[in-house]
Amino acid sequence: MALMENINRLLHGKSDEIAFQPGGVLTLGVEIELQIIDPDTLNLTSRSEELLKAGSAMKKLKQEFYLSTVEINTDKCNTVQEVEEDLSGSLDTLIPLGEKLGVQFATTGCHPFSRYADCVITPSSRYNELIDRNQWLTRRMTVYGMHVHIGMKSGDDCIRFNNFFLHFIPHLLALSASSPFWQGEDTGLASCRPTTYEALPTAGQPYQLRSWGEYENLYHTLKKCHAIGSLKDLWWDIRPSPKFGTLEIRVCDGLATLEETTAVVAFVHLLAHWFTDHGNWMEHVPSPPRWLSRENKWRVMRYGLDAELVTNLEGDIKVIRQDIEEWLEKLSPYIDRLNYYSYIKTLRDICARGNSSMRQRTVFEETKSLQEVAKHNIREFIERSPQWS
Repeated sequence: MALMENINRLLHGKSDEIAFQPGGVLTLGVEIELQIIDPDTLNLTSRSEELLKAGSAMKKLKQEFYLSTVEINTDKCNTVQEVEEDLSGSLDTLIPLGEKLGVQFATTGCHPFSRYADCVITPSSRYNELIDRNQWLTRRMTVYGMHVHIGMKSGDDCIRFNNFFLHFIPHLLALSASSPFWQGEDTGLASCRPTTYEALPTAGQPYQLRSWGEYENLYHTLKKCHAIGSLKDLWWDIRPSPKFGTLEIRVCDGLATLEETTAVVAFVHLLAHWFTDHGNWMEHVPSPPRWLSRENKWRVMRYGLDAELVTNLEGDIKVIRQDIEEWLEKLSPYIDRLNYYSYIKTLRDICARGNSSMRQRTVFEETKSLQEVAKHNIREFIERSPQWS
């Protein structure tokens, strides 16, 4: 299969950007985006350049679209335990660095009251091009996510796993939902972050593809008609990342805590291991039609863990908490094999006690203050565990 991909590239002049470069099977890499917060105003503050300069020894600390945002990524990891150790090490360095500079951090999907018009875009030719093309749609993107990379052995395998994970976009968004407030208002949604992307034609719900060749053809068509400048402009909920030899799952809101981050990463990893051994599942459970995928994603954006999934073309429904629990039962042998018990306990706690969106709303109901919500998000980030009480 890899030989055919190489022949295709030679015949059609395919660029290196689309060349799938395997680097490990079922390996993990994680990226988290962080809000930089002024401790006095509790608002976002545009100090990433200072932070990056002071933390120049932190090679895993990266610049982002807004100067009020930084990203931390991990090395290639084999297990979630390694991911946890990697991220913990970065946070152990970053938090004291922030204290010295007088800034704090949070990792929820959206700051509760900041205004995107007040946020400063990082000077960059790529970012300027994005603004020029997308205008107000891109300027609104003061949102924060968590991305998980899973190592794939080939491009075609990546497409197979892509189509499998299309079924779990609602589950992952429900577990991670952490953006109920937008510019000082309660949106009524569990997750408003996806709404900032979905107006763009190359963002949100991914296309269903049957092969790597089909993905290559789509890529070249989109480039030729100037719909994208590079693969980075495909902001799908799930996308192949050929440079790293991975499938990148991007649908998650930023998780409020490290404990929740690793729990959701474990869920992704367990599903990938299960599908490796049950590849014929897709023969019996076809990819959902676009209307059904869109409906289920919307239900989760609105209701989070209280959403009722549409489970088939006849319109039957099931509460998403129940479906998550049923999948955890299927995944039991892999939980045991990978020793992911603590991560799955956290997942079950999220289902039973609430995701970040629910916790933030509880704080607001009790205090009537979005400043208190911001303090809560900072506190959870520092504690690295959900504060349900």
